[in-house]
Amino acid sequence: MMDAASRQIVGHKVKSAQEILRLVGKRPRDKKVIMCHGTFDIVHPGHVRHLLYAKTKGDILVASLTADAHILKANFRPFVPQDLRAFNLAALECVDYVVIDLEPKPLKNIEIIQPDFFAKGYEYTKDGIHPKTFEEKAVVEAYGGEIIFTPGDIIYSSSHIIENTPPAIAPERLMTLLEAEKLDFDDLRKQLDKLAGLKVHVIGDTIIDSYTQCTMIGGMTKTPTMSVRFEEQQDFLGGAGIVAKHLRAAGADVTYSTVIGADNLGAFALDNLKAAGVNCQPIADSTRPTTNKNAIVAGGYRLLKVDKVDNRSISDKIVGQLAEQIRDTDADVVVFSDFRHGIFNRNTIAAMQAALPKNTYKVADSQVASRWGNILEFVGFDLITPNEREARFALGDQDSTIRPLARELYARAECKTLILKLGERGILTYRSLNPLDPRAFFNVDSFVDHVVDAVGAGDALLAYASLVMATTGNEVVASIIGTLAAGIECEMDGNIPVGPADVIRKIDAIERIARYT
Repeated sequence: MMDAASRQIVGHKVKSAQEILRLVGKRPRDKKVIMCHGTFDIVHPGHVRHLLYAKTKGDILVASLTADAHILKANFRPFVPQDLRAFNLAALECVDYVVIDLEPKPLKNIEIIQPDFFAKGYEYTKDGIHPKTFEEKAVVEAYGGEIIFTPGDIIYSSSHIIENTPPAIAPERLMTLLEAEKLDFDDLRKQLDKLAGLKVHVIGDTIIDSYTQCTMIGGMTKTPTMSVRFEEQQDFLGGAGIVAKHLRAAGADVTYSTVIGADNLGAFALDNLKAAGVNCQPIADSTRPTTNKNAIVAGGYRLLKVDKVDNRSISDKIVGQLAEQIRDTDADVVVFSDFRHGIFNRNTIAAMQAALPKNTYKVADSQVASRWGNILEFVGFDLITPNEREARFALGDQDSTIRPLARELYARAECKTLILKLGERGILTYRSLNPLDPRAFFNVDSFVDHVVDAVGAGDALLAYASLVMATTGNEVVASIIGTLAAGIECEMDGNIPVGPADVIRKIDAIERIARYT
């Protein structure tokens, strides 16, 4: 792992094409310049052989790498962000200068630098010259340069390495992201102190998540029926209710609008919210039960899940009551937390969205992958936080790789920020459609030490990311803190609110690894 001091030692090699031209001079030159270009997502032995051979053909070696925005050939690529890829190349003794190419092809930078030689790897000739190489060859030869091919008989695939055994470089990727934003770990800690007192209004579906603990007895002899003995049942507030509790645990002043049944579980939800310090504005509907999802667990394994739900749309009267609560509640942030259990649908969303007060930070999260629902019904919000499956459902796209998928959803949703949840791979955040903006999108790893129960991770991310965005407007800080909160939630059994102290402990642990302390 490269620390800050090491970065400073090699960082002077990373230049723009114009800077390199000034350093090497125009043709003809006393010292020959040779240029290589590639993705260099993981610098493997094949890359090193290619670069070392190229260095023998010239005096000055320029390594050019493709910017993140133009890498679309595989899923979850690039694995290593462009700034870190540049530092990795710069750390090699044989490389004199590194340039990050912001164009989809290296043609413009070749024209600017005019290397005496442009080196291509063996893989570009074993099956004939690639059409893109013909373009590069034409540019090089137009000013009198020469294209050469490095020999070799072993082909290494970065994509194969990444997909099968991705390197453990999460702390390094995080540090690179922070440095690009001129931030450090202390900035993350300080931000957690600024969340207290923010006024948040959550509107959404209340769910009671139950865990029925059992002991395995055996099976029936005549039928394939499993037999278990009941031990105990634990009930946790879930759905939009746990979002409200996460927000309150973070220090926000939370108002919660929801629809519950006139039953014991509804009363449990209200008592639970009151104990957490959430100001609840419940609307009781005697025609429906409070949503309950009961997991039957034996020996640590979930055998079965029994749901008690009524997904009918709420009545027009209740829609009007919720819209009135939205209009009348003073809030810095409004969160629509949709689990598609009656409150939100194509007809009700429009009425409630029209009631949103001006100048509030608007957030929507739609966790509806197993039912009918669509995050694209929430158009024009400041922040949306779907997962990959929900994004694919919304776009009807099962084939695109992650980044084109996220880019399309970002454009269609007309949102200011998209945080796409990718499970164990962390998140991908989009904040701009400008392909030349190196910070238009970025990844944050999950940083989960050991998954105990992934249920509720997205709710923790939603809560913390919303608060940080409302206070700073910084997508990087919001994404990092939200992802860390999600990771902490994964490490606990049941829906347990994540507090700022929990997040600070996680930040401390990551920093110790990143700084070798």
